[in-house]
Amino acid sequence: MALSTLKDRVKAAAAGAVAAGDDTEHERADGTEETPAGHPEFAVGQWLDRYQDDIKAALPKHISAGLFMAALRPVLPKLAKCTPASVLQAVVTCARFGLIPDGRQAAITADDGIATFVATYHGYIELMYRSGLVRSIVVEMVYEGDEWTYEPTAPAPLDFAHKPDVLAAKKDRKPLFAYAFAWLEGGVRSAVSIVTLADAEEIRDEYSKAYQRAEANGKKNSFWHTHFTDMWLKTAIRKLFKLVPASAELRALAAVEQAAEDGRPQIVAAVDPETAALEADARRAAVAAEASQDTTTTRTLPRKASASRGRAKPRRRNRDKRRR
Repeated sequence: MALSTLKDRVKAAAAGAVAAGDDTEHERADGTEETPAGHPEFAVGQWLDRYQDDIKAALPKHISAGLFMAALRPVLPKLAKCTPASVLQAVVTCARFGLIPDGRQAAITADDGIATFVATYHGYIELMYRSGLVRSIVVEMVYEGDEWTYEPTAPAPLDFAHKPDVLAAKKDRKPLFAYAFAWLEGGVRSAVSIVTLADAEEIRDEYSKAYQRAEANGKKNSFWHTHFTDMWLKTAIRKLFKLVPASAELRALAAVEQAAEDGRPQIVAAVDPETAALEADARRAAVAAEASQDTTTTRTLPRKASASRGRAKPRRRNRDKRRR
């Protein structure tokens, strides 16, 4: 289904709710904007029956709709007080990226009456693998007691090394910094993304509006409050994908999360399946073209003279036998 078509269906769903007397404006309750105060509990089964076609249309072909729905079902009751339009947009946005809302790859949370799609660092890693541009990814935390060296001027992979103390309990040691790097197709290793504790706290305090709202209302229920280490590692991954070739999906994922921070509908920034498929086809075609060019070049190399033929003899020149 085309992006414009699905957007129209989402808008139509919101308009239908308004016509039924339900305020579904996608706005935040932050003192300057209004959010509906408490929506009644809705029947999960009826909601899924109504919108399952839109959700399935948004899912990439390689993602099981049954698996996605099974993960979504226990999440929906927690979103009952969110605006219906934001619930539908968050779910469809999550489906567009093909990430399962099971809390491992992605989550859909209630943030001041607005349902919000959030990708975990595992979700970022999943999309980096799907891009076909990355062979392997390492993301870890360095703790006190670990052995590590970092020389940014040295060539990779000699610039960074980490030997964790696997026998020491992590809960008893202070984390020093998170890091991430990737091995790309072709055997090249990326630069190392390093995020210290001070870096993570600065990003949290200055750029996470969800954290700021949770601090202001005293609930302290943002992901930075409840999953600080995961958000720390996610910061390292987000810094890493700026250092490696990024697909349209990864660029869109960053835009979607920024939209949530700005209080804008996330679906507007989400990549549509057609764009992702076209980019994937273009990458495959480019790889095939390079392979074909390499084969052609090999085949058209000049052939060496056979040893059995020996040295070529010079041609005789016809001379005029008549003497002048």
